Amino acid sequence: MQQAQEKKRPGRPRGRQTENTSRRRRQLIEAAIDSIVEHGMSATTLATVAKSAGLSQGAAVFYFQTKENLLVETLRYHYQEYQDLWQEELEKAPDDPVEKITALVLADLDPKICNPRNLTLWNSFWGEVTARPRFAKLCDDFDRERYSIILRLCEDAAPLIRDHVWSPASVADTLDTMVDGLWVRMHITPDFLDNKASSLLMVRLLISIFPTRSEQIMARQESKSPV
Repeated sequence: MQQAQEKKRPGRPRGRQTENTSRRRRQLIEAAIDSIVEHGMSATTLATVAKSAGLSQGAAVFYFQTKENLLVETLRYHYQEYQDLWQEELEKAPDDPVEKITALVLADLDPKICNPRNLTLWNSFWGEVTARPRFAKLCDDFDRERYSIILRLCEDAAPLIRDHVWSPASVADTLDTMVDGLWVRMHITPDFLDNKASSLLMVRLLISIFPTRSEQIMARQESKSPV
């Protein structure tokens, strides 16, 4: 006869453990964002982040082991928020390549993602990319996914491009570069351009590329115009 199974020791349910782990990691990541924005990346440490999050330094070490790991996960978390936003806007847009291109471009300038806090965070990470391979790979992975979608949409919209002056690839490259430039400009000289003015610049560029769709592009911009 098999021996009676030992009684399981009481413990926290697995679902609750997972929930608590997720909540603590998010606390630390949000505190890391606040620290980077306020003090810069070099002054951000596991100790200062843990204190800001109301947790012990031991908790920060337990969940992330090193500052580098915490920063990588903070960048991943921030990119995921950005991706969730543009994917949602893409799904809501009509099944038309120019409408979807416009939706993607305007999502980049939505105050939910394009705001002083986030722009400071983006630029802090971008300044470290060349020196930190893990940052570079993470940025490349997320950016390539988004760029591949823009390029495909531009290829689908190729018959609508004005006088074939642009190629689909040149449109995709220009849109990506313009938004990056606007983010940097809005971060460095916030009084020069705001979200609404930046959106109008991008809309005018789109109209110059797809002139036969000017009404639809303007209508989408007006419906999504930042306050």
